Amino acid sequence: MTDVEPVPDFGLTLGIEEEYLIVDRDTRDLVREPDPGFMEACSARVGNQVTNEYLQCQVEIGTPPVADIAGARESLIGLRRAVADAAAEFGYAPIAASTHPFARWRDQTHTRKDRYDALRSDLGQTIRRMMICGMHVHLGIENPDLRVDVMNQVTYFLPHLLALSCSSPFWEGEDTSLASYRLAVFGSLPRSGLPDLLTSWAEYQRLVDQLVGAGCLEDASKIWWDIRPSSKFPTLEQRITDVCSRLDDALCVAATYQSLVSFLFVLRANNQRWRQYPTTLIEENRWRGQRYGVRGQMVDHGKAILVPFGDLAEELIGLLGPSARALNCENELLHIRTIINGGTSADRQREAARKARENGATGEEAMRTVVDHLIGEFLEGAEPGA
Repeated sequence: MTDVEPVPDFGLTLGIEEEYLIVDRDTRDLVREPDPGFMEACSARVGNQVTNEYLQCQVEIGTPPVADIAGARESLIGLRRAVADAAAEFGYAPIAASTHPFARWRDQTHTRKDRYDALRSDLGQTIRRMMICGMHVHLGIENPDLRVDVMNQVTYFLPHLLALSCSSPFWEGEDTSLASYRLAVFGSLPRSGLPDLLTSWAEYQRLVDQLVGAGCLEDASKIWWDIRPSSKFPTLEQRITDVCSRLDDALCVAATYQSLVSFLFVLRANNQRWRQYPTTLIEENRWRGQRYGVRGQMVDHGKAILVPFGDLAEELIGLLGPSARALNCENELLHIRTIINGGTSADRQREAARKARENGATGEEAMRTVVDHLIGEFLEGAEPGA
C-alpha cells in the first residue's frame, strides 16, 4: 500500500493547541499569580490566540486552521515568540513541558472563570492537581460519520504518538520513572483515556445526549478522551500527547498524525481499513509509551510480540511516507528518527539533571537546571531566520 498515492480533496486542515507553563526567571518556580499585564501583553501581540488555562500559571495558544505543516510551523513560531516576548517584560519565561520539574500543585491557584469555578466544584481535588500541559492537534474532517470511523482506526496509533511527545518525567522534585507522568494525573478525571469503539456519529451523539440528559455534563467538551470529535469544530482532535519542548518535535507529531489520517483515507478508497483490536491491547501500548517513551518496547499486535519502539517507528515511516510526501511534510515525518536517536524531552530533562548532579548540584539545584534547559528549548527552531 505504501506505493499508492493518497487520495486528494479530503480536507485535513490542521490546527495545533499547546499549553505552556509560566516560570519566574529568578526562582524557576511557577508564577502563581501572573501580573494581569502579562495576558494583556500576549493579547496585544496575537489577540485571542493566547488564552488563560485552568491554572493561573498556564496559558494556551492555538493556531488558526492551516492547510499544511508549513503553515503550522509559521504560526507556532509566531505564537511561541509572542508568549516569550510578553513573559520577558515581567521577568517570566514560558516552558513547553507537561509537568514542572519541582513546583507544588497545592501552591497553585485557578483562573477565575465560571467554567473553571464549576470544574473545581464538580471534580474536587482531582482538578486541583491538574498542574499539567498537553498538545492537541485538530484535523478537519467534514463528514461526521467519517470522523468517528477514523477515530476508531487511529486509536491503534495513539501510543506511538504519545511516545514521541513525552515531556513529563518529574513531579514535585522527584523522578517518577515515567516518561509521561502527565497521563497519570489526567487519568484521574472522568471520561478520560481511550475512546469507546463507536459505529457512527449517531451513536456518539446518543452517548453525549444520554450524559447531558442525565445531568452528568453540559456538553461534549467534558468528554476528555485521548482522541475525540471536537465539540467546537468539524475536526478530529488528538489529545493524548504531551506538549513538546522543541518546536520541531511538535511539528513531527502533528505531521505524523496528519499523514496517518491521510493513509487511512487511502485504505478507505481501496475498500480497506486498519484492523481494530480490543481496548486492553491498545491500553498495554499506551502504558508502555507513558512509561518508557521511545526508549522501550511496544507490542506489535499483528505479530503479538514485543519489539523495540524504534523498529515500529521505522515501519510507521515506511507506511506513511507517500502520504507525507503528498502533504509536503516528509521532513517532519522523518524527524521521528531524530527523536529516536536523541530522545524525547523527558530523556533530555533527565540528562540535564544528571549532568548537574555530576557537577556537584544538589537535588533542588539540579531541578532548577532542568527548568533553565526547558527555557532554552522553548524557542529552539523559532529563532529569526530559522
